[in-house]
Amino acid sequence: MVQVQLEREKWDVFNFANKQRLLDTVKAEFGTFYGLCSTPGYWENPTASGHWQVRDLIGHMIDVTEGYLERFDLARRGQEAPAPYGLKVMASRLDERALSFRGRPREELLARFKRDYDTLMSIFEGLSGPEWTGLLVSHPYMGPVPACCYPVFQIMDYSVHKWDIREKLGAPHGLSPDAADFLVPWMFILWQGTADLDRVGPEPIRVGFRVSGRNGGTWRVQVDRDGYKYEPGPIDDLPTVFEFDPASLVLTAFGRIRAGTAYGDQDMAQRYRELFFSI
Repeated sequence: MVQVQLEREKWDVFNFANKQRLLDTVKAEFGTFYGLCSTPGYWENPTASGHWQVRDLIGHMIDVTEGYLERFDLARRGQEAPAPYGLKVMASRLDERALSFRGRPREELLARFKRDYDTLMSIFEGLSGPEWTGLLVSHPYMGPVPACCYPVFQIMDYSVHKWDIREKLGAPHGLSPDAADFLVPWMFILWQGTADLDRVGPEPIRVGFRVSGRNGGTWRVQVDRDGYKYEPGPIDDLPTVFEFDPASLVLTAFGRIRAGTAYGDQDMAQRYRELFFSI
């Protein structure tokens, strides 16, 4: 049997040296997603993204991408962006906007989406070293974040939503390894933003995570009524430890599956699992 040695270096998004690798992953994820959405006969297929059909995923991506284009324009012109909406209204607002495109011709929406994608990718390609982390662009729901975060947001959308399409098709499938590896550290930011602190209770939740893959490692998490805190570090002293592969971590954090193995205090594990609202 041939042994394949995987690269083990961390794929740090904030390191400009990883820019091309990140953008190549965006392009690959877009290509598969666009290919699925433009397949004849798929337009009104159901997906694993709630009640959205394939056409609604395209409407969603037009809405999201054009929002990013607007925010990059404001940032480049030094103009103040509107205040962020916050993550608690994100699901309902994105749903309303995605469904607003229903009834528009399929060819029109696919062409519009492709133009938007090409325009945004040209912006990503043109980012200089100082701009990669130094240009702050206000996200419509989260507020100002470095420009290099936006290719990651694109990978989230394309990789998870192509999973949604294939899941309802009943086809054998999974997340691409490059997309999953890039997204691993960002899932703790996602959990931080979607934790409902009213569900914590009087006692803090203390759990650890052990994740495999290129961006794997161990993380310590504590959630109390003051917030969700996480950091890389040793986890052997924690009452509960979750173990994940990269794809399972991403799909669990996005609420697509319920995966991961929890060792230790099972009540603590369940309290953690029940903390989050959907976006």
